[in-house]
Amino acid sequence: MSKGVWYAVTAYVTWGLSPIYWKQLEQLPPPALIAYRVLWSLAILGVLLLCRPRYRFGWKQATRRIARVYAIAALLICVNWLTYVWAVTAGFIVEASLGYFITPLVTVGLGVVVLGERLRLGQWLAVALAAIGLVSLTTALGTLPWIAFVLAGSFGVYGLVKKQAPLGAVQGLTAETGMLLLPAVVWLLWAPSSAGPTTAPTPATWLLLAGSGFLTVGPLVLFAASVQRIPLAHMGLLQYVAPTIQFLLGVLLYDEPFGRPQLVGYGLVWAALILFAAEGLYARRTLSMPPFRT
Repeated sequence: MSKGVWYAVTAYVTWGLSPIYWKQLEQLPPPALIAYRVLWSLAILGVLLLCRPRYRFGWKQATRRIARVYAIAALLICVNWLTYVWAVTAGFIVEASLGYFITPLVTVGLGVVVLGERLRLGQWLAVALAAIGLVSLTTALGTLPWIAFVLAGSFGVYGLVKKQAPLGAVQGLTAETGMLLLPAVVWLLWAPSSAGPTTAPTPATWLLLAGSGFLTVGPLVLFAASVQRIPLAHMGLLQYVAPTIQFLLGVLLYDEPFGRPQLVGYGLVWAALILFAAEGLYARRTLSMPPFRT
């Protein structure tokens, strides 16, 4: 396989295995984990900016538009991170995986509603099938899968905002996490009773907290490098690696409940994703074919 594919697979596998990492820190409340994640991510990003001149950006680039775009992006990614970490530590990894399964379909829906894009028939069928699956899950379980909706919605809108963002991946993440720095520090200083466990953190805990920065920045850098090297069609298929691993971890490793009601709902969503991916590949192949000449 090419370097780009290896970069993408490594990034998605890392994201897929991340529940194991956060489970080791479940003694800490999710807001504290996010606060430390912001601090350590900024530290690593700062080193990257110092060592790689191409990642740097000057103050002249810090326009009001950039500040507004990245403030919104920071809020969305904070909601996404907090919801995901809470879901993992509270035992809802399977539902969290559902959120990332349906994110591509949410992104397509946002493109229609916000950007006025048009869907092909196959895409409409995939969206409708996924919607039926989500209604089935809600009806069978008697509750809305809100974790999945928050994760998919926040990340879908985040992608829409980043589509209009002018900075690169590393620069943009630096701007976003930089805007979260003050709230993170204030929270850790003013909420000492809930910022950590009742006992003093062990050296292993501090090491894991520091590693959350690498867990955040590393896959993103690999993802950015892979996008530059392989077709988006391949990235579109590989993106399902992460939620698939998360789903398997939730069911097989952490014994989260997954019975017949979930199987029917998830099965419809998976069928929608297969249809969505197949339709996309067919459309790209059709467009890339040379016109028939007599």
